[in-house]
Amino acid sequence: MTQQALLSVSDKTGILEFAQGLHALGIKLLSTGGTAKLLADAGLPVTEVADHTGFPEMLDGRVKTLHPKIHGGLLARRDVPAHMAALAQHQIATIDLLVVNLYPFEATVAKPGCTLEDAIENIDIGGPAMVRSAAKNWKDVGVLTDASQYGVALAELKADGKLSNKTKFAFSVAAFNRIAQYDAAISNYLSNVTEGTDLAVGNAAPALGAFPGQSNSSFVKLQDLRYGENPHQDAAFYRDLYPAPGSLVTATQLQGKELSYNNIADSDAAWECVKTFEAPACVIIKHANPCGVAVGADALDAYSKAFKTDSTSAFGGIIAFNTVLDGAAAAQVARQFVEVLIAPGYTPEALEVFKAKTNVRVLEIPLDGVKRDGKNAWERGLNSHDVKRVGSGLLVQTADNHVLTRADLQVVTRQQPTEQQLDDLLFAWNVAKFVKSNAIVYCAGGMTLGVGAGQMSRVDSARIASIKAQNAGLSLQGSVVASDAFFPFRDGLDVVIDGGATAVIQPGGSVRDQEVIDAADERGVAMVFTGVRHFRH
Repeated sequence: MTQQALLSVSDKTGILEFAQGLHALGIKLLSTGGTAKLLADAGLPVTEVADHTGFPEMLDGRVKTLHPKIHGGLLARRDVPAHMAALAQHQIATIDLLVVNLYPFEATVAKPGCTLEDAIENIDIGGPAMVRSAAKNWKDVGVLTDASQYGVALAELKADGKLSNKTKFAFSVAAFNRIAQYDAAISNYLSNVTEGTDLAVGNAAPALGAFPGQSNSSFVKLQDLRYGENPHQDAAFYRDLYPAPGSLVTATQLQGKELSYNNIADSDAAWECVKTFEAPACVIIKHANPCGVAVGADALDAYSKAFKTDSTSAFGGIIAFNTVLDGAAAAQVARQFVEVLIAPGYTPEALEVFKAKTNVRVLEIPLDGVKRDGKNAWERGLNSHDVKRVGSGLLVQTADNHVLTRADLQVVTRQQPTEQQLDDLLFAWNVAKFVKSNAIVYCAGGMTLGVGAGQMSRVDSARIASIKAQNAGLSLQGSVVASDAFFPFRDGLDVVIDGGATAVIQPGGSVRDQEVIDAADERGVAMVFTGVRHFRH
């Protein structure tokens, strides 16, 4: 029996070459609309679906494949005599291969000014129906929903004259995944249309809310992990369906052991922090917190300064650079025990250094930056939202992508910060954004000196930061301090000033702000308010 393939695609990438391959194998071609025209214009013998069904396309193409001759041919089980008898009775031919990709709904609604009418008209009906029919009957029908599958299918058909069950099942799973993603995108968009939208005006862009009425997320599994945070927990690593460029999930692992759950979590913290700096920077993370951060003239300079902050905690840490790692910096890093190394690139000399350290996980992540409108700051692979799982629910928020500039600072003390202090204050503020609250960060000269993280009391965080600096043999005299949230009382401020700080950056907003400002004036230090806070829980 001659095999028959139905081809109906919106994205025509590779479809002509695939159809030519099918024709060369003697497979009959059945197609719709624009796809049929493309094939016919190329000289391929193709039967229009309307001629196959004996029923014309109608309603501007809304109805063309919703017909028993299509779905009967896809759904009939070849091993059930009653099914085959029904096909014979109604003169329905089997369809052995379905090639469908759907109307570009996601691309349409992503366009600025997309109207509700355009969105609705790009909701595919016949395509998903056919895909579901074919995917359900996977033992008898191969269903292709992406151009990347064409080569695999053609190779098997040429070699064996048919698709293997393994391939057909994999295609079926991919098809149901695609339908789920497609329906999720439609649900997310339509449930995000706000009540204030005039639904009678279909040719206008609807008002969209910040969060849809129903959240339907799609993630693709990258790998199973040996275990989770602890050995008794199972775990896996997933990525967004459409990941942000330059995000951790786009990394290429060049060498080393398999990443663990904790490796991945800490690597993300390191990478998200380091890529916010424009100058060459190094970030060392231990247990989700920065234990050393610095900018420098090059990778070696930045690393040397970051390592000085807390060489004890840096042992077994995650190290990230925002610049290409060269041989000199690699040689220095290799002197310590490091779990994961991350950079946008490596020189051959740097890679040679780590060849001898086969357990070190070396990740490469492309890092491209673009200027934000009106801001002297870099935007690098930023996530749009953060999600946290809570019992039987999700907390979803826009990501903390706020960038602070000098123009945003409000000097609230008589003492004015110097130019150098302003640079260090902005640096310290950027670091504090990535430290678990309550966060206190001492800095000077583009490097951290002491980091106090995750304490229930801000005063305790301040004391710990001072102790960390003392243990590292670093002087805090003349340093600056960042606090991720306001000082509720003057005691925390007194602790950092006693430690040696001469300038402080904090959000402000406490009912006791004036008390804290008066304390700063009394102690002769400069203090600036940011107007924003950076809780990180």
